Amino acid sequence: MTQPSFVPIAEADQVRPARRLEAPRPWVPNRPADLRFPARPGGPHLGKPGPDQGFALRLARRFEERLHLRAGESAEDVLVGCALLASRRAALLGRAPTVHDLETALTLWAFLRPDPPEELAALRRVAFSAAAHDYPTQRALVDRVPEAAIRLRADEAAGRVAAGEWRELVGGT
Repeated sequence: MTQPSFVPIAEADQVRPARRLEAPRPWVPNRPADLRFPARPGGPHLGKPGPDQGFALRLARRFEERLHLRAGESAEDVLVGCALLASRRAALLGRAPTVHDLETALTLWAFLRPDPPEELAALRRVAFSAAAHDYPTQRALVDRVPEAAIRLRADEAAGRVAAGEWRELVGGT
């Protein structure tokens, strides 16, 4: 509130003029890591950002008791790898990860089946080895699964794995 002009106040208590800021200078992206175009770069090993992707790790813990692991497979590696796949699926659909994304990822690799195909079990042992701690392994795992397979529902993925079509789903050779 302003003070009337007829009321005496000490000089130290008087309102000082505001400090004027200069107009900002124009900015140009000239640093090495600055993106110089409006679109985000895409391609292998670059990932797909999405909202709240870390939540997939918490959701993955719900499936820990339902996993059917073979010798040489670690629950931590499987859950981290499938959480990454679920995050990719959710980002492709423009939302945060859900339980259904995790279920689809685990179904693609037959971790919820007690009797996965032997070739798939051997492939997933290698693909998920050290996925919890090795970034290049994580990127390779997520990039190997085609987008069409990521977009399937869990029941569709389960039917295709049961029909022996798992190679198209997980990039197997």
